[in-house]
Amino acid sequence: MANLFKNKADQEVKIGKPDWLKTKISSGKEYRETKQVVKDHKLNTICESGKCPNQAECWSAGTATFMILGNTCTRSCQFCNVDTGKPEDVDPFEALRVAKSIKLMNLKHAVITSVDRDDLKDGGADAWKRTVELIRKHNPGITIETLIPDFKGEWENLQPIINVAPEIVSHNMETVRRITAKVRIQAKYDRSLEVLSRLKKGGIEKTKSGIMVGLGEFKEEVLATMDDLRNVGVSIMTIGQYMQPSKKHLPISEFVHPDVFAFYKEEGMKKGFTHVESGPLVRSSYHAEKHL
Repeated sequence: MANLFKNKADQEVKIGKPDWLKTKISSGKEYRETKQVVKDHKLNTICESGKCPNQAECWSAGTATFMILGNTCTRSCQFCNVDTGKPEDVDPFEALRVAKSIKLMNLKHAVITSVDRDDLKDGGADAWKRTVELIRKHNPGITIETLIPDFKGEWENLQPIINVAPEIVSHNMETVRRITAKVRIQAKYDRSLEVLSRLKKGGIEKTKSGIMVGLGEFKEEVLATMDDLRNVGVSIMTIGQYMQPSKKHLPISEFVHPDVFAFYKEEGMKKGFTHVESGPLVRSSYHAEKHL
């Protein structure tokens, strides 16, 4: 298997998309109903904004990952398709629309993420709190996963999220330490680890993180990132293939073979993760309901 781990670090590989990354287009009833709810309630989803390859599968199953605090991010990560710029004011009715849409979709488990709002004093923490509270108010018995930003390391802004205690709180590392500065220009590897550490120490039972591969990382670096995550108490991890959203974004260094993803899953379980979702099409919220 050794030849599967050869990376062409920092080089663009101009090869066609392999068969294991090809997905089907869906237009079934459930897909159309989910699309209509999102449209009617003027919601943002990372499924659309992030060009997720699993949108057809998830929407056909009646699930979606809602994105709050608007659709414009204050950061310019080199892997992400979400628009960057000056965001609009926070919509005071967004949280209620999300909560009611989840009820219409009859979801038992909801996944919420957000853009980075470095322009806000609290980084959007109050909006996060209100969203979780309203989802629970309108959907008794629901479980919630929140995929949160790093709040620039202003740790008081983590507390509102800890206080409402979502069943899973996730914060993505996105990549290995060595290339973090290239992939996430305004983020820091150790700061992300500190987010996850503080969540755990604050009483969040299940913490989660994810990375992309195919950006020029090496096998040993992926395994080291796993160790770092376990050292701060993270129990759930996702690993997926990086896909270049446009020519302006970082090039793909490598299409990682499914056997390598299987290796990472096996190694992660050995290291003590309770769940490792590892595969070419895996994204942060893929099969999120299983992570409970």
